[in-house]
Amino acid sequence: MPWVHQSLEPPVSRREGGTIVRIIHWHSSYEELVNMVENVIILSLIVAISLSFWIVSMTISTYYGTLRPVSPWRWLFSVLVPLIITSHAIKKKSLDRGGAIGALIVGFILTIANIGFFSALLTFFVSSSKLTKWKAEAKKRLDAEYKEGGQRNWIQVFCNGGVPTEIALLYMIENGPGEIAIDFSKQYTASWMCLSLLGALACSSGDTWASEIGSVASKSQPRLITTWKKVPIGTNGGVTFVGLVSSLLGGMVIGLAYLLTQLMFVENLDISPPQWPIVLYGAAAGFFGSILDSYLGAIMQYSGFDEDSGMVVNHITPNGRHISGKPILDNNAVNLFSAILIALLLPGMTWPFWPKK
Repeated sequence: MPWVHQSLEPPVSRREGGTIVRIIHWHSSYEELVNMVENVIILSLIVAISLSFWIVSMTISTYYGTLRPVSPWRWLFSVLVPLIITSHAIKKKSLDRGGAIGALIVGFILTIANIGFFSALLTFFVSSSKLTKWKAEAKKRLDAEYKEGGQRNWIQVFCNGGVPTEIALLYMIENGPGEIAIDFSKQYTASWMCLSLLGALACSSGDTWASEIGSVASKSQPRLITTWKKVPIGTNGGVTFVGLVSSLLGGMVIGLAYLLTQLMFVENLDISPPQWPIVLYGAAAGFFGSILDSYLGAIMQYSGFDEDSGMVVNHITPNGRHISGKPILDNNAVNLFSAILIALLLPGMTWPFWPKK
């Protein structure tokens, strides 16, 4: 009955109710205005930083004549494309606001340095975002820290993109912006940096593919990489055959994306060494990076089974049963250390075997 329904409503008069509605509407409009102003400020800063890169590049090229300047079209592409991609990622909840700002900076620097760096980064971001959302309901039941859409924050962006960004900056100082063929006999340092950056991205991709696919697609129980004992799904350092194969494929797609960019944008490939080993290099970086990440996770990340939630957790809980590791590093730090080690070690181990022209 209508009068019964009305008696259950909060005792607010029409005037008070209207005031509350106006306050809520004003508060919502104020938040939208603040967000718009923040976005304008962030965009202005990004454009200013990117313009400074262009000006510095033109100045160095004019006075020293040793480096290739950044063309206006390259600068525009390096600003607009990462902006479009990150805007789409926010709508899809693949990035939060802080993660989007970090991704814009990383995307701009890698794109302006080398289109191959951009294609490898884009392949990593798109594939990892899609795989994180794959079988999301099953992952929610396994991971107590699972976020809707696999939303990444600025810390995760830094841990996955910080090493490649630093290498890209060094690459521009050494070689200037532009694409080159991997050729240790003619451009040792620049080639080393290209493989180092590619290795860091392939390492992150391989680890992501292993964890996102192996956790829900493997029919066998994971085994701890240090003891080979069976452990619950979600344990840091737990590996499966499906996960290891996935890590190899995750690194391989990064190498393939870089190779395709080489074929499209690098000149004089006919007088350069074969570039196809890039794909094998990416696969190796993904595979060994995943193994290194699992080993560090097994000994330096805490894993425990929480009896209350029935899930594996990464922190000590009152009713938690210790499985492996010590609470020294979190997952982001492990990812960062793995990427650094692969970026430092793998190029030096590879160049003696790289084909010569």
